[in-house]
Amino acid sequence: MLFKSLIVVVMLAILFTLFRALYFLATGKKDSNKTVNSLSWRIGLSISLFLLILLGNYFGWIEPHGLPMVKPE
Repeated sequence: MLFKSLIVVVMLAILFTLFRALYFLATGKKDSNKTVNSLSWRIGLSISLFLLILLGNYFGWIEPHGLPMVKPE
């Protein structure tokens, strides 16, 4: 449960940095360095989330599941 909570926190951090970059872009100030930094953080967090999911699957902390089987009539 702790691992799934960590995944949710990282996803919320990705959304926060995305909307932060949108705010800096929408204000239209000449300094676009804040926008680039926010988007760089988002990319780093997205890569770390992907690696967390892969590690969780490898060590068995999370289990993938497929679509339910439908019986043909």
